[in-house]
Amino acid sequence: MYKTLLGSSGFRKGMDLYFRRHDGQAVTCEDFFAAMRDANGADFSNFLLWYSQAGTPHLKVVSNYDAQSRTYTLKFTQEVPPTAGQPVKEPMFIPVALGLLGSNGKDMALSSVYHDGKLESIGNNGQPAHTTVLRVTKKEEEFVFNDIPERPVPSILRGYSAPLRLDSDLTDPDLYFLCANDSDEFNRWEAGQVLARKLMLGLVSDFQQNKPLILNPEFLHGIKSILGDSSLDKEFIAKAITLPGEGEIMDMMEVADPDAVHAVRSFVRKQIASGLKEELLNTVKNNRSSEQYEFNHTNMARRALKNIALAYLGSLEDAEITELALHEYRTATNMTEQFAALVALDQQPGKTRDEVLADFYDKWQHDFLVVNKWFALQAVSDIPGNVENVRKLLNHPAFDMRNPNKVYSLIGGFCGSPVNFHAKDGSGYKFLGEMVVQLDKLNPQVASRMVSAFSRWKRYDETRQNLAKAQLEMILATNGLSENVFEIASKSLAA
Repeated sequence: MYKTLLGSSGFRKGMDLYFRRHDGQAVTCEDFFAAMRDANGADFSNFLLWYSQAGTPHLKVVSNYDAQSRTYTLKFTQEVPPTAGQPVKEPMFIPVALGLLGSNGKDMALSSVYHDGKLESIGNNGQPAHTTVLRVTKKEEEFVFNDIPERPVPSILRGYSAPLRLDSDLTDPDLYFLCANDSDEFNRWEAGQVLARKLMLGLVSDFQQNKPLILNPEFLHGIKSILGDSSLDKEFIAKAITLPGEGEIMDMMEVADPDAVHAVRSFVRKQIASGLKEELLNTVKNNRSSEQYEFNHTNMARRALKNIALAYLGSLEDAEITELALHEYRTATNMTEQFAALVALDQQPGKTRDEVLADFYDKWQHDFLVVNKWFALQAVSDIPGNVENVRKLLNHPAFDMRNPNKVYSLIGGFCGSPVNFHAKDGSGYKFLGEMVVQLDKLNPQVASRMVSAFSRWKRYDETRQNLAKAQLEMILATNGLSENVFEIASKSLAA
């Protein structure tokens, strides 16, 4: 936020003053704030509230275009929800980096904005800018842009200029437009994520009502347009076509439904994989490398794009794809790409998956970090009834309950599979309850970290709540329970 408000040169001036004043000292956030303010003569009147007020601000934005006066108005309303000990919050200092896109998909030139009774110029030396930073410091504020020739599509919070929750009046067509055209990569990615979250939540509702699942063709077209845009950085493309995780979707639901969310995300992945099969196959083939492994951005981006394409294809029950993944596994020149091929193969249970998992372990068994990844991959698998596979891995020669990283990989990894950890029969909860009791005798700190997976048990339906609650009560009733585990378990139960 400091850099957004001050620019790169202003931020550097602040850093230089900060080190001149405080090199070798123990300092505070207030000292850093003062250096930034003083070096630039900046007005940061209520910026320190970011350090003293808990909670994430909610920012609502409503827009209006007046064709007759050629003005475009943005009205901002902010609210910081109450938290324990702070029922009433003051308005925050929120920097909102903003651009306006015309119907041609290009950024409009911004020269002035009317705000707080004053006309403020935008840009430098009389030259308009394509991005400006609005300073939202009150509960409600309006900004009126002049000489706007047509209704624009606003690109709000460019570069994620402030850590908040944004609620705007952008329509789905606006979001698709931003996803296809925005010059700001963060907002282009965010538009796609917002659309994906809305689409998946809608499909979850359909699934719960036993309605047929149908993927919006516009969403598929949006993924296709990003995948085929050669002007984009490959790492950005990989991020932009990655769907929101199941946990993220469940967090948006009043009552989390792991089964419905998993079914919907699997459906969307398969629809993308089948609808864009040729494009994804070409992405894999065009991003192979026979060269020696190099750690640089170009190669990292190439691998990231190839690997996400291969992961999508791996969701298809297709012999051709299995052979492709096996080829990528066998010809990989580095562990990153070999592991990505293993991830693709891991999605389909059966003999091939088991053989490749065994082969990978044989190759990498002497590298404990890679073995931890191997454990985690199997633990987080969405294969039905995976808890039994995880129980078997507890007896694997490479697993050691006394090794915290092995525990985090296998037992912690299992808790990262919503569909299996939150299994309706309670098998996932029962497994974790047993592991916490065992771990508490070996390493209370690790056990307390594991029990925290129960902390959000009230987010789920009544059946799951009762099953999770029973495990927390079982843990608390255990003789000789450590203070570490008792504290986390009792707080979770009372939450």
